[in-house]
Amino acid sequence: MSRPAPSADPAAGRGRAPLVFGGIPEAEGFALAPITPRDRVHFRVDRELPLDEFHRDLPDGVAVSYDQGEGLYRVDGACGTAQVLADWVRAWCAGRSTATVGLRAETDVRRRAPRDLPPAYLDALCRHYLPVSLKRLQRNASTLRLHVPDPDDLTQQVSEWILKAVGQYDETKGVPFGAFLATQLSKWVHDLGRSAHGRTAADTENKQQKAIAAFLAEHQRKPSEKELAAYMGQSVATLRRNSQTVATLNGLRNLQSLDGGPDATEIMLPDAAEAPDEIMGEAEQTLLSHALTAACAPDPDARRDQRAGQPNVLGWATWYLTTWGGRTKTQLSADLGTSVRNMNVHADRVETALRQRLTELAD
Repeated sequence: MSRPAPSADPAAGRGRAPLVFGGIPEAEGFALAPITPRDRVHFRVDRELPLDEFHRDLPDGVAVSYDQGEGLYRVDGACGTAQVLADWVRAWCAGRSTATVGLRAETDVRRRAPRDLPPAYLDALCRHYLPVSLKRLQRNASTLRLHVPDPDDLTQQVSEWILKAVGQYDETKGVPFGAFLATQLSKWVHDLGRSAHGRTAADTENKQQKAIAAFLAEHQRKPSEKELAAYMGQSVATLRRNSQTVATLNGLRNLQSLDGGPDATEIMLPDAAEAPDEIMGEAEQTLLSHALTAACAPDPDARRDQRAGQPNVLGWATWYLTTWGGRTKTQLSADLGTSVRNMNVHADRVETALRQRLTELAD
């Protein structure tokens, strides 16, 4: 009795049928909207651009997208036009008294627009991979809870990551989409830490953790401080200094939330003579951020029904967005639906408390 020929489909060989979304097999669906190369210009600005006007003025065949969460604009054009597009963006913004920040031209960026896929296919694919991704991210639960504590917000964030993976997935590489998505999810969770904690601290900590994992896999035990330093090609003093400064920054960032009362915790700072300049810069920014948050926290001596007994959210938003967010009070007034006078009242309360906090820090 002859045996059936082995199946060429890996999924069938594992006893699992290929995934089908909206009546289209997964691999065939991506082929309907193949990934294409383009040149891209990334940039931020010191004030929000009028997107409709910007889009109208763009050269033919050039597209723009705006990531509101990151405040990042992306302009896409044909291959070979990166530098021309970068010069055009600078000139257009300068003509409207708008400064570009971190403008960067990138060549041969391979992307697809998720909207180019059949709607039923994309919807079914996202519905399938959302619970799969949430389960995959359980190993990163502590990090995710720190940055995205609300379950609904986490579901939205993971959905956005799935769409981002759809846009970057290259079906010609021979890697299944599920495997590509799993790899990217780990990377994007790390990016949350980089955005919130600063690249220097997050990257230093990540390198240490990777070295520990590699040593553990090789020797089946955790390395000593001396072994870890040798494994990373560093001196013990450098390893110890990096570990201490990263731990200090992580402690600083968790000092207080806006809805908590001012605490009496002693703030430990890195030694300026030992810590790298990048770490000291991040520490100074963290202290300033903490001082602003503390200045907007409820007064513990005030009753809850008094204004001073409530978090000064409007004062915090006014200070933060006008100081670091590139917004004017007039813009914020329209966005928040309140008067500039009301914003000034809340901002003045912050200023009084902030002056005292900064004086304490200077001492």
